[in-house]
Amino acid sequence: MKKTKKTLVTFALLSSVFLHAQDIHFSQFLMTPLLVNPAQAGSEYDMRGIANYKNQWGSVATPYSTADVSFDMKTYRKAKKGFSAVGVNVFNDKAGDAEMKTLHGTLAYAYHVYLSEKSTLGGGLYGGFAQRSINYANLQWMNQYDGSSYNPSMLSGEPAGGTNFTHLDLGGGLHYEYGKGEKYSTGNNHKTINTGIAMFHVNQPKYSFYGTKETMNFKTVAYVNANIGLSHSNISLVPSLSYFQQGKASELLMGTMIRYQLKEESKYTGYVKGSAISFGGYYRNKDAVIAMMLFEISQYAIGLSYDVNVSGLKSVSNGRGGFEISLRFVTPNPFLHKSASRI
Repeated sequence: MKKTKKTLVTFALLSSVFLHAQDIHFSQFLMTPLLVNPAQAGSEYDMRGIANYKNQWGSVATPYSTADVSFDMKTYRKAKKGFSAVGVNVFNDKAGDAEMKTLHGTLAYAYHVYLSEKSTLGGGLYGGFAQRSINYANLQWMNQYDGSSYNPSMLSGEPAGGTNFTHLDLGGGLHYEYGKGEKYSTGNNHKTINTGIAMFHVNQPKYSFYGTKETMNFKTVAYVNANIGLSHSNISLVPSLSYFQQGKASELLMGTMIRYQLKEESKYTGYVKGSAISFGGYYRNKDAVIAMMLFEISQYAIGLSYDVNVSGLKSVSNGRGGFEISLRFVTPNPFLHKSASRI
C-alpha cells in the first residue's frame, strides 16, 4: 500500500508538469538573480558567480534535483550616466521516475541608468535555448492498475511520444535599486531597497513531447527586497516579498532574515576578514515554510535552507520538502564597498 501511494504521488507530481508546465524555482531566490530577472545582471556587484543545488520530494518519490550556475558582470561604465552588464545562467533539472530532464541556458544583457547619486533603473533582456527529455520506461499509468495492484502487462492507453525536444526562450525585465548610508557597525545606518518586474517565455514556445500545440505559459515575476541596518549595532533586517504567476499557477513568497555582522573587514591590512551570519524564515503561500541561513566571509558566501511542506501533500511527505545549498563569490568585497546603485 505504501508503494502504491508513493507511485500515485509520483504520478500526481508528473501530471502537474504535463498539464500545466511550471518553471523551476529555488527557495533561496536572492541567490538566483538571473532566474528572477535578467535586468539584475550587473546589479549590486561588478562581478558575481553563484552555484545552487536543490533536492526535494525524496520522502514521497524519486527525488527531484536541480542544479544552477550563473555569472554576471559589468562590461562598460559611463561616469554619472550608467553602466551595461552581461550575464549567463545554466540550469539542469531532473524530475522523478520518468527522469524528466531540462537543460536550459540563457544569455542576458542589461543597462542601468543612474537616476541620482543613490539610485539606478535597469532594463534587461535574455535569450537562450532549452532541451527537455523523458524516459518512459519507468512510468506507470492508471490504466495499468487492475483494481488491486499494478500490472505492467496491461496497455497504458497512452499515445507514443517523443523522448526529447528543444525550444527557444526569450524574455526581459526592469530592476530598480536605491541605497544610502554605510554598513560599518560603528554606524550601520544603511538602507537599501531593490524592486523589479520581469516577463519570461514571452515567445510562448511549444512544450509537448507528443507534438501537440501545447505551449509554455509566459511567467510574470514581481519582487521587493530590502536591507535595513539598525543604527550603531551589528544587526540588519533583510525582508523580501516575491510573487510569481505562470498560467493558472501562482506563488507568493515572503519573509525576512536577520543579519548579524561578526567582524568588520580590515580597511588597511586586509588581515581581518569581514564576516556575517544571517538566520530567517520564509513562507511560500499554501506550500511550505522555509528555514534559511547565510554565512558570509569577505567575498564568499554559503547559503543553506530547508523547505517544510505544509500543503495537502504533507500527509504523505510528513512535512519533508527539500534541501538547498548555494555558494556565491562577488567582487568587489561587499564588506568594503557601497552599493552599485550609488555613484
